[in-house]
Amino acid sequence: MPSKKEKVLYLTFDDGPIPEVTPWVLQQLKKYQAQATFFCLGKNIEKHPEILQQVKEEGHQIGNHTFHHLKGWEVTTEEYLQDVIQFEKLGYSTAYFRPPYGKCTSAQAKAIIQKGYKIVMWDVISEDYDQNLSPEHCLQTVLSQVKNGSIIIFHDSLKAEKNLRQVLPKVLGHYSSLGYVFKKLP
Repeated sequence: MPSKKEKVLYLTFDDGPIPEVTPWVLQQLKKYQAQATFFCLGKNIEKHPEILQQVKEEGHQIGNHTFHHLKGWEVTTEEYLQDVIQFEKLGYSTAYFRPPYGKCTSAQAKAIIQKGYKIVMWDVISEDYDQNLSPEHCLQTVLSQVKNGSIIIFHDSLKAEKNLRQVLPKVLGHYSSLGYVFKKLP
């Protein structure tokens, strides 16, 4: 993690890659020389490998977000682990895992850690996925909670697109003007 003097934020994006949103996110990140970690769904990688390749070529990091975006509490540990492994079979190795919905059972978490993953959560959630919330609400949520070293979660998904397109450029601009840099997870 960064020293207290270094102004660093960690942007993360869940649920992509998809052609309608992820390339736009990459353009925004490039404008601010920002790096990020993308917690991808295997089913989206399978449909859009060229977008994942672009994410990697631009120096961003990939994390495992399962293949099918499973709700861990609704499936067995074996089923959950098989979905994680199905992601791995696509050939994209990563040290990072984020459970969909930010939840899985303790047995599932233990099994994932035993596979060598670091489970990464967040301390700032943009709520961009909630279509009942305004972009202004999502922006204020982020601005009111960010501190040095924060892990911020956005979603490169159709559900989040309306809020993300309004909020991400403002967050990048605001914190860049304050001297922060955006890095991928260490």
